[in-house]
Amino acid sequence: MVRPDDVETMIKAKLPDAEVQVQDMTGGGDHYQVVVVSAEFEGKSLVKQHQLVYGAVNQAMASEAIHALALKTYTPATWAAANP
Repeated sequence: MVRPDDVETMIKAKLPDAEVQVQDMTGGGDHYQVVVVSAEFEGKSLVKQHQLVYGAVNQAMASEAIHALALKTYTPATWAAANP
């Protein structure tokens, strides 16, 4: 079982400037919804943004400690526009 704090730590290790929100979708510690806001996403496609996040949690996903990960990624500007 991976705790939400662990998921946040993994992502911040790869994207230090990131603001990360993690929600355990089932209470079982293996299905998460994650929102990541990072300047590292500037100029990158949505696929590239998601690849950066998946790269941060790859080991936990490969071991199936995380079974499912729903991602929403934003640059600071797109986050501000989506959350006025």
